[in-house]
Amino acid sequence: MSLIGAVVVSALLLGVLGFGYGGIPALGPALDPGRGAWTSASGGQPVSSEQLHVPGLGGPVTVSFSAQGLASISAGNTHDLFLAEGYVHAKFRLTELDAERRLGEGRLAQLAGPSDLASDEFELRLGLLRTAQNEWARTTGTTRAGLLAYAQGVNDDIAQVRASGDWPALFTLSGQYPSPWTPVDSLVVQGVLTQELDYTTGPLDYALLQKSLGQANTADWFPTLAKNTQTPYDPGPYDKLPLTPVAPDLASSVPGAVTTTTAIRPASSGQADPRSEDSSAVAAASASVLAQLSQLLPDQIHHYPDSNAWAANGPAVAGGGSLLGGDPHLPQTLPSIWYEVSLSAPGYQVAGASVPGVPAVLLGHNSHIAWSLTDTQNSATFYYAEKVRGSQYFWDGAWRPLTVVHYSIPVRGGATTQLTVDITAQGPIISQAGQRMAVDWMGNAPSDDLGALFGVNTASTFAQFKAALAGWHAPTQNFVYADTSGNIGVIAPGYYPQVPAGCTPWLPMPGTGACDISGVIPYQAVPQAYDPPSHLIATDNQRPVSGDYPYYVGTAFDFYDPGYRAAHAYSALKAAEPLTPASIASLQNDLTDPLAVRLLPSVVSALSAAGLSGADQLAAALLRSWNGDMDQDSAAASLWWTFWGSYLNAVFAPWWQAGKVPVSKDRLDLSLSTGMAPLDEDLEAWTLGDQSNAAFAGPNGHGPGTADAAITAAFKKTVAHFSAKLGGAPATWTWGRIHSRSFPSITGADGLGYGPRPAGGDPFTEDAADGGLNASTGPSWRMIATLGAGGVSAQGVYPGGQSENPASPWYTNLVPLWWDGKYLPIPAPGSLAGSTVWRLDG
Repeated sequence: MSLIGAVVVSALLLGVLGFGYGGIPALGPALDPGRGAWTSASGGQPVSSEQLHVPGLGGPVTVSFSAQGLASISAGNTHDLFLAEGYVHAKFRLTELDAERRLGEGRLAQLAGPSDLASDEFELRLGLLRTAQNEWARTTGTTRAGLLAYAQGVNDDIAQVRASGDWPALFTLSGQYPSPWTPVDSLVVQGVLTQELDYTTGPLDYALLQKSLGQANTADWFPTLAKNTQTPYDPGPYDKLPLTPVAPDLASSVPGAVTTTTAIRPASSGQADPRSEDSSAVAAASASVLAQLSQLLPDQIHHYPDSNAWAANGPAVAGGGSLLGGDPHLPQTLPSIWYEVSLSAPGYQVAGASVPGVPAVLLGHNSHIAWSLTDTQNSATFYYAEKVRGSQYFWDGAWRPLTVVHYSIPVRGGATTQLTVDITAQGPIISQAGQRMAVDWMGNAPSDDLGALFGVNTASTFAQFKAALAGWHAPTQNFVYADTSGNIGVIAPGYYPQVPAGCTPWLPMPGTGACDISGVIPYQAVPQAYDPPSHLIATDNQRPVSGDYPYYVGTAFDFYDPGYRAAHAYSALKAAEPLTPASIASLQNDLTDPLAVRLLPSVVSALSAAGLSGADQLAAALLRSWNGDMDQDSAAASLWWTFWGSYLNAVFAPWWQAGKVPVSKDRLDLSLSTGMAPLDEDLEAWTLGDQSNAAFAGPNGHGPGTADAAITAAFKKTVAHFSAKLGGAPATWTWGRIHSRSFPSITGADGLGYGPRPAGGDPFTEDAADGGLNASTGPSWRMIATLGAGGVSAQGVYPGGQSENPASPWYTNLVPLWWDGKYLPIPAPGSLAGSTVWRLDG
């Protein structure tokens, strides 16, 4: 979602402030908490009640804080409400705000030097800034007023800090201070978060896999439909409706050149040849683009799909009414990507998790409804191989002039870099050598996400909820809903691009016009459900529709979940009926690995037949008595996870090596790992029902031969690994000895983060732990809402604190609650959160 996601903070703070650059001294020791640089800086002291003058307010505003720092803002109108929200965000998260906009606007090198130049060049080519500038030019009404008010609030804080000289420590230490905030900055933050959830490299990776592994193997191992059984929340039946035309790509226009009227992007005559360009040239261009993208931070490209959101009603809920639980799984940083707040003004009562940089509440509830979001399957990023000749490109049967945009990128410690961006009908060209490659990404299409969010914040029925989301175009998300009348629902708004028959959107396509986007799935046909007969809805990033859905939403390579969590959620919720808030909390903290549960009988059977002895036999006995719980104290959990990775490698590594898959071009998405969901699904299906699949034989017969042989070899390798690494008896090889969680500081300073701390979970558990053996991605916010005739009550928690200042008592104070699976009541809109009160006047 464009207002949700991992806050990407560049090496500008991690490298420059932590380790120094050029003439900037290394400041690592000065970044440690408790030092004067923090305690004397803005936000380092405990918050106390006070009267504050905030220019631009039309009337008095009250901001109250609970003992844990949760904020509640009450104002006489929405202008003052959003102004105060911007002011409070800046008070507690100004460094975070500035880092986000620097990323999206291509201004990291200005602070960090050449190390971040690649990021700046990519973002300016992709066009987040152009999109935001053109989006702002067409923004009207409530959305425009909200953005202006929010920006004024941020600037009021910046002006006060500038006057006092009491800057947040990182500004003082770096000598770089924030410029005034603008509505465009908020739209850039919106774009950054859209990019993190929706910009993918799937077609580029697929092109390299197909070149290395061959078309048949690639199509079989990375199919359109997964081999395992999915649990779609929208099982059909479906109608095939005409496509909806898609508006022009705002990043393909020079800022200011887009009118405020709705237009349709130019369409080709359809006479061009849809056949692909030379496959070798396309593969080489794909590798070149991936090599450029490898210089970015991992979170600038979407990789992790994990999130959970569930709803239940009627007889499935104790006492009737409805229940909703949500926990988006995102990078867990200090400060958090969330700021919890309750907002109250006449006609606007909402509470939950907000995102610093934009007004409103993204995940939460009002007096009538509650909602949460999860990522959904969609192929929203298409790549095109362009024919370029000088300043022209070939499209729809003729040579046409490229649109050209120029940028100057200031580089700290170096000369200003000049960047020229060439743009075609499909979008900006992102490769500069050999075969030119353009990208058409739905995140650059006009999308009034903030207007949609304002509508969601004030909706009281599912009809109003759906109507508000009709303007939400990117990124595609599952919006899960529950209301006080006992109804539940889900809808996945957004642009799902479609191309003509004969085109291959899972690969780079020819840029001649024949494979341009012909439209998007009409809103009434996007995945959705309302009051299902089961009285349950679970969205855990699984494919939301069944195999006969009449539109293209991507392949198994398009980063949707294998469906293990969704199937487990449906099963666990059904078994726990009638459900209570405690039932939802239990599932949010569940450490069961559903893939392990499915495969354990087959794996144990293969090991029993292998005649194991010694440590191998002892380790196999641990798996035999294991229930699939990835608890930190479980030795079987360690064995399982390490075995599964070894099993994947035993089967697929011979193919990767023989095909010379260029893993170095994209280590996250081309490396053999448990994170490559289609291969997890393949191996699951073959282990359970096709144990002599040709993949086991390997290229030229150099593989293990059968599933049982691969299982035995992989398990013995696992035991040998632990014997050498940990020693002792297999029962001592607990998961917590090799697996941990960390919540790193956005500065990169070790002393400002939390952890590593031994922890349970893995990417397939409901309480997901992603990012390797020291996981830093997982449930970034947990919320449970109970809805009925008495209204809405909700509780939530996130791993962090409301302040970005390490000296503040509100820096990590929420982490222990989150870690122990506990929650805090979300302050009701209009109520005082606590006895500490700011009274604001204009």
